[in-house]
Amino acid sequence: MTSLSKRQKMVLWINEAMESGARKHKACEVACISIRTLQRWCSSDGIAEDLRPSAIRPVPMNKLSDEEQRAIVDICCTDEFASSPPSQIVPRLADRGIYLASESTFNRVLKANGLLVHRGRDKPKGSLKKPTSYTANVPNEVWSWDISHMTSQVRGQFFYLYMIEDIYSRKIVGWEVNAVESGDLAAELLQRTVLAEKYLGDNLVLHSDNGSPMKCLTMQTKMYDLGVLASRSRPGVSNDNPYIESLFRTVKYCPRWPSEGFKSLELARQWVQEFVQWYNHEHRHSRINFVTPDQRHRGEDKEILMKRHELYEKKKLAKPERWKSATRNWNPIGPVTLNPENSTRTEEIRKAA
Repeated sequence: MTSLSKRQKMVLWINEAMESGARKHKACEVACISIRTLQRWCSSDGIAEDLRPSAIRPVPMNKLSDEEQRAIVDICCTDEFASSPPSQIVPRLADRGIYLASESTFNRVLKANGLLVHRGRDKPKGSLKKPTSYTANVPNEVWSWDISHMTSQVRGQFFYLYMIEDIYSRKIVGWEVNAVESGDLAAELLQRTVLAEKYLGDNLVLHSDNGSPMKCLTMQTKMYDLGVLASRSRPGVSNDNPYIESLFRTVKYCPRWPSEGFKSLELARQWVQEFVQWYNHEHRHSRINFVTPDQRHRGEDKEILMKRHELYEKKKLAKPERWKSATRNWNPIGPVTLNPENSTRTEEIRKAA
């Protein structure tokens, strides 16, 4: 619905465009209206106002009267039906030979009277807030972890891949393959990883989903003992933990991934060990400007990217005709943010914790 003032402006602009030589249908396309709409707006008395808001419309024949609406509200507020939804009330009334309205009408009347609210112990849809945003400025500030299945050659049997990733460097800082999914094993992996990284601070954030190993008492106690802060995704929302999900995709879409499954737990561990060695020390990661995760984790990426920049600048001076603009961007990647749509600052959350 277009207001009168906006109609006047649009007609003025179209007329100015036509006076400058534009065709009417092209001017209307730019204004996102049709020629027929323009003709309807422009009457002999000037630009007509939209009369739909002030139009007098007949009352629908099937509209419930005030008495009928009150009857619906009264019967829904009785002790018998106060805890029942319309889908239960309407059939029960029908069994007694009573028909007041359809279920959709019941819902509409209850909503209009502020009586259609969420009931029950489960949380209403859309009530879960987005997870807190955390920003990693250096390695070992924000880790992300999860557990994924690894198929075996025995139907119904799986191995479980535990992985912890530093989102700043994308380095796999901890991993393990086990025959079961366990919070106790995850706690042991976290302790080994913290010791291997020689982390002695108290600001490390470990982000995960809401699986039982992530929330078990053993894991939470170990995180408390190590000074690690917990961060959780919303249930069923994989976008809240994108870094580890992307890593698992890289793992399982690796050309060397055995599509027929792994023969044994030992072979699965051997395969993951070789993958981690390749990923951390040989793979040039696109999201950190094609340096290896280990190079960025150790702070060597700045020097490597600077040498690449100097090489490109040298080649540009030698043959400037090959470059029409600036050379490739070899600037180091800055801080990395987990769930950046949330504006809460990391420092404030850590202080509150």
